[in-house]
Amino acid sequence: MASDPDAAPATVAFQGDHDAYSELAAFKFFGENASCVPCALFEQVFDAVISGTTRYGILPVENSSTGSIHVNYDLLLQHEVSIVGEIYYRVDHQLIAHAGADLQDLRVIYSHPQALEQCRQFIASLPGIRAVPALDTAGSVRMILEQNLRDAAAIASRRAAALPGMQILRENIQDIAENYTRFLLISRESLVPAEADKTSIVYAMKNIPGALYKSLSAFALRDIDLCKIESRPWRGRPFEYIFYLDFRGTPAQQRCRNALRHLEEMTSFLKILGSYPEGEGLNPPLSR
Repeated sequence: MASDPDAAPATVAFQGDHDAYSELAAFKFFGENASCVPCALFEQVFDAVISGTTRYGILPVENSSTGSIHVNYDLLLQHEVSIVGEIYYRVDHQLIAHAGADLQDLRVIYSHPQALEQCRQFIASLPGIRAVPALDTAGSVRMILEQNLRDAAAIASRRAAALPGMQILRENIQDIAENYTRFLLISRESLVPAEADKTSIVYAMKNIPGALYKSLSAFALRDIDLCKIESRPWRGRPFEYIFYLDFRGTPAQQRCRNALRHLEEMTSFLKILGSYPEGEGLNPPLSR
């Protein structure tokens, strides 16, 4: 979904403060002229999209090192929005503190829980330093600056370190160098870009023997490539589960329509979350 240089800038809600990775991913998707609106919580990203405050929202849903961000999968189920885009963003974490600070001065490191987990080995190598979860990465840098926390550092993007009076103490501290986050773009409009080649769905199976195997066979019998499948607890139904599944193709293709019809015969619930172009940004790219 390349942006039109002559069109008005895209409006995009994201969770976190300015210069959070979600905002950087939005800039990579739409260009630097995108108008990005920070939200404290992921729920507020959905609210901004549904209310029309922004046309789009951008959500991290999966990291190559630490796995899925489950809250956003749950929110995709709960809200009437459509996935219309996808991008992979390389995440290189920096340790950021006040200018003039030294590593030996630190007593605490703040960041989003995902960032702390992605830098677990680095943090463990610093004896006597506590890791404290915060709402977001870039916001942690701003908090340290505004509260003049001289014994604290934050894990955030290189761009977040550009605040006056802050510096990067250590570069690229993530445990795994090839560290990518997958972001989804959502809209309240059921847009299907012309170049769409990937679809996300969520479903629940009827209580029948071999239910999961049979659900996957709807795609296997038609040689449809599955990119991801993940189960999540079905809220309000103890010990029942729903399945999130991504496949290559769209309901505009006959074999995919047939697969979805076949799947629907076995399900108690089925929702198409959206069709969109498969994301770019991985180096090397995902194999097809």
